[in-house]
Amino acid sequence: MRLLPALLLLVTACTHAPAKPAPALTPGEHEQVLNGVRLYYRVAGEGAPGQPPVLFLHGGPGYNSYSFSKLAGVRLEKSARMVYLDQRGSGRSERPWTRDYALSTLVQDLEALRRALGAPRWVVMGHSFGGTLALEYTARHPEAVAGLVVVDGMSDAQGSYAGWVQTLEQWHPGRLAQAPAQGSDFTRVMAALQGQDVQAFFDRMQWRDPGKHAPVAQLDAQSGLRNTGELAGALFGGELLHYRFATPERIRAPTLVIVGSHDRAIGPQTARALAGALPNATLREYEDSGHFPYVEEPERFERDVTEFLSRLR
Repeated sequence: MRLLPALLLLVTACTHAPAKPAPALTPGEHEQVLNGVRLYYRVAGEGAPGQPPVLFLHGGPGYNSYSFSKLAGVRLEKSARMVYLDQRGSGRSERPWTRDYALSTLVQDLEALRRALGAPRWVVMGHSFGGTLALEYTARHPEAVAGLVVVDGMSDAQGSYAGWVQTLEQWHPGRLAQAPAQGSDFTRVMAALQGQDVQAFFDRMQWRDPGKHAPVAQLDAQSGLRNTGELAGALFGGELLHYRFATPERIRAPTLVIVGSHDRAIGPQTARALAGALPNATLREYEDSGHFPYVEEPERFERDVTEFLSRLR
C-alpha cells in the first residue's frame, strides 16, 4: 500500500460506466451513486444472526480495499459480513469532478452508504488514513456504530510527523538541515527527501520485515489499480497537515485499537494516546509488526478482531 508517497503518483483518469442500484448487503460487487459520486463496494462473508456488518476503510489516502480483502478479509469473512469500500477518488470509485475531498464529505459518503445498505448499525474498521475516517465518522454518528476498530490509524498527524523527523535524522543525518526551516514537519521531511528514493524511505518506515511486503505488492499488481494522488494531495495539502482527533468523548462504542510496535509511519505512541483517550477502548500492540499487522501477524490479527466482533450485537 502506498501510504504517503501517493502525493508523487499520477495516472490518467478513466471514464466510468453508469452506475446501477445495488441491493442492500447482497454479496458481490456493487456500484452506486451516493452523495453525488459513484462509489464501488464489495460485500462478502457471513455474519452470525444479529451481528452487524463490518465496513472496512482503506488507507493511502487514495489506496483501495483490494489487498486487505484478499489477505485479512478472507479470514474475517468466515464469521462476519464484510463491506469493502473504495473511497471517493480511490480504487474503483469515481474521482469527483468537484474535487471535494473534505473529511466531512468523506464522512457523509459513509453515512449515505449505511443508509443505502439498510444497516441500522455497523462496525467501522479503518487502517491508516482509514482509521482517521473511522474515528471522524464514529464521532459524528455514534448511534450508527456498534463497534470501532482502528488499525495503525492516524489520530495525531503532528505526532506522527515528528516521528518522521526523528527517523529521517537517524537514517540520513544532516539531510533535514538542507530543507527550509519553516513549515510543518510533514513539508520539511518531504522537501528533505527530494532527489531521494522516497518510496523506499516510506516502505522502510512501514515494515518490520520488508520481505513481507511482497504479497501486498503482488496483489497491487494483480488488481491493476493505482493511487492517483488526488485524494492524498487534497488532504496532505490541507486537513491532514495539522490533524488531531479532537472528540474522543463522543465515541461510546467498544473500540479495538491495534498498532504495530515498529510502525514509524504512524508511531505506536499516538495509538497508545488514542486508546487512553477513548472511553471504551482496548489496545493491542503487535511486537512483530510495523504498519501492516494484518500482514506481518495475520493469525493474531484474525484472532483479536474475530473475538472483538463476537461480543458485538
